[in-house]
Amino acid sequence: MDAFARKLLAWHACEGRHDLPWQQRPTPYRVWVSEIMLQQTQVGTVIPYYKRFMARFPDVSALAQASLDEVLALWAGLGYYARARNLHAAARQVAAEHNGVFPDEVESLQELPGIGRSTAAAIAALSAGRCHAILDGNVKRVLCRYHAVPGWPGRAAVERRLWALAEAHTPAKDVAAYTQAIMDLGATLCTRRRPQCEACPVADGCEARAQGREAEFPGSRPGRERPTREICVLIVRNQADEVLLERRPAAGVWAGLWSLPEVPEPGQAGQWCNQSLGSPGTAPGEAESIVHEFTHFRLLLRPLHVRLEQAPAALGEQGLAWIGPDAREHYGMPAPVQRLLGALWAN
Repeated sequence: MDAFARKLLAWHACEGRHDLPWQQRPTPYRVWVSEIMLQQTQVGTVIPYYKRFMARFPDVSALAQASLDEVLALWAGLGYYARARNLHAAARQVAAEHNGVFPDEVESLQELPGIGRSTAAAIAALSAGRCHAILDGNVKRVLCRYHAVPGWPGRAAVERRLWALAEAHTPAKDVAAYTQAIMDLGATLCTRRRPQCEACPVADGCEARAQGREAEFPGSRPGRERPTREICVLIVRNQADEVLLERRPAAGVWAGLWSLPEVPEPGQAGQWCNQSLGSPGTAPGEAESIVHEFTHFRLLLRPLHVRLEQAPAALGEQGLAWIGPDAREHYGMPAPVQRLLGALWAN
């Protein structure tokens, strides 16, 4: 075991996080769900979602037997919804191919939807103590600074260098503790902004600190301008003051979620309502727009309020549904749609 690993383990024993919900009874299934939720999402945000998810789906069989709507409803607001769809698909694959027993070997884990090399290694290491290196965002940042690795970690050559370093530092024993330790270091001390180098257990060997260049590592992603897209969303209400939702297609933005109907221009709202609901409704009233940030673009939503005096109660197989405030928890909706409806029903 090298000095880097020894210092991390000693620090983690005293200062690391030991009370996270997925650290209690760390089965492969429980660790898997946490690892997927933690992708692109901070621990504080994940914890309440994880607790609700585990209460509803305590094991992989319960998740496999659930409908995708149930899964998406519990995921609503967490973002990156492909993660939820992959969870559901992977659970069904485990039920079909592994007799409902969630695997803990890297090779089997990587055959499941949504599980790549680092996630598979984390599940195997944290749940079964198998000796595999991980390379998530926190670990990349720690290693980039400690070894002053130049370049953006998303570049293939830089990533290969980081994998070699990750494997060199990962000890043959105490792998679960070491894996948690290096993730904790990146999450709590070696943060993206204002790293707390004075408290870091490996600061004396950090090349970036020695050079006074902590802020330069990891290298930044090559710059590119994020475009802004604009859509008009219809807040269609019926006589019972319920709002119409439309299921999104199986591919693309918010795939499979329930959202508000969209039209290219405000003037097409009546036409959409007439074709889909048999009534054009009132002239649309435009409300204040809201902005939702994606990784690669910015989305501007222009809400148009439409009231239907006569609306079909049964919508058949159209992928449409009327919902009221009490039914929100049963429909997986994107965060900006939740914001719009929350503001509507709060008034």
